[in-house]
Amino acid sequence: MQITELITANYQFILELVCFVLGILSVWYARKENILVYPTGLISTVITVYLLYLSKDLGNMLVNIYFSFMSIYGWYNWKFGKTKNESVLKITTTSFKEKLVGCFLMLGTFILVYFIYRFFDYSVTQDTYLDLVTTSIFFTAMWYMANKKIESWVLWVVGNTLVVPLYFYKEWYLLATQYIIFTILAVLAFKDWKKSLGV
Repeated sequence: MQITELITANYQFILELVCFVLGILSVWYARKENILVYPTGLISTVITVYLLYLSKDLGNMLVNIYFSFMSIYGWYNWKFGKTKNESVLKITTTSFKEKLVGCFLMLGTFILVYFIYRFFDYSVTQDTYLDLVTTSIFFTAMWYMANKKIESWVLWVVGNTLVVPLYFYKEWYLLATQYIIFTILAVLAFKDWKKSLGV
């Protein structure tokens, strides 16, 4: 079998593998405060959107479209969101106002994605509610990450920990493995960012 035929026959698996590697690289770069978090994350989410489109999983496809746009916003913000007195955007903790915004974003995401599921006539099961909760957490984590808030890592750890058993249950073993790695990296990143804050 020629290499082109091999790629054509396995292109979906190859794309999933690319997402797997780029997803882990993206979290690694985020931990190191390296702006490459965003191009690697963006490529990964765009490919994921395509794969979800193929599998007709429109709810999760829309979620990953949001992640793609947030990657562009985060990329811009990490590059240009610094103040006049800063050479780079600094790691900070969330203010009370930002915590409130995060809570409203979580609740709004839960409601929005719920109605997306209903609109596309998905059956809302126990698994779906867990998916809604984790999606809401990830939406907020992504926004906090784009603004270099240390609380983003807390949300990533919580969300990742919740989805791992769900992915094993659905027999998405590669994805479950990826999220175990994400969780470990998120714990390490929280410690690194906390140290940089001097707390």
